[in-house]
Amino acid sequence: MTEQDPAATIDQRDIDAIAAQLGRLPRGIREIGHRCPCSLPDVVTTEPRLPDGTPFPTTFYMTCPKATGRISTLESNGVMKEMEARLASDPELAAAYQRAHESYLAARTAIAEEAELDVPEIAGISAGGMPTRVKCLHVLAGQSLAQGRGVNPLGDEVLAALGEWWADGSCVADQLADAEHEVDQ
Repeated sequence: MTEQDPAATIDQRDIDAIAAQLGRLPRGIREIGHRCPCSLPDVVTTEPRLPDGTPFPTTFYMTCPKATGRISTLESNGVMKEMEARLASDPELAAAYQRAHESYLAARTAIAEEAELDVPEIAGISAGGMPTRVKCLHVLAGQSLAQGRGVNPLGDEVLAALGEWWADGSCVADQLADAEHEVDQ
């Protein structure tokens, strides 16, 4: 399989926005997983193997720095421990989280098959601690955005806790406008 050029499937404005959000060039983008209400990407769907050959289990990668900052605050406030305790004591929640894990794996497997990638290093491993732990709220929220609410109950809870992170404006629109203005001059 040859390295896929993200520019072939994603427009340059999206690539520029993602690079501005991440502070680096994006790697292994398959598609835009979700768009923020501001219209910019906030989740990218990534290949399970990066162009340099590294296995990459995070299929749904959050890119919006406003959302990721708020999620980091939730993590530092102990939300993951509380969620993990609930998983251990609530069989219905644990079963729904198991289904989220299976959905994550199915999505990554479909991408790998379509891209003709073999990634045995991450077989059976989803991300974010699924199906029994909670290690990364960014992953859970990314899955809920990319696959839709109702797929990952804990990801849905993270999104509810975030509120409208976009309400005070786009995370990188000013940077993109400045860059476009420099090109026009």
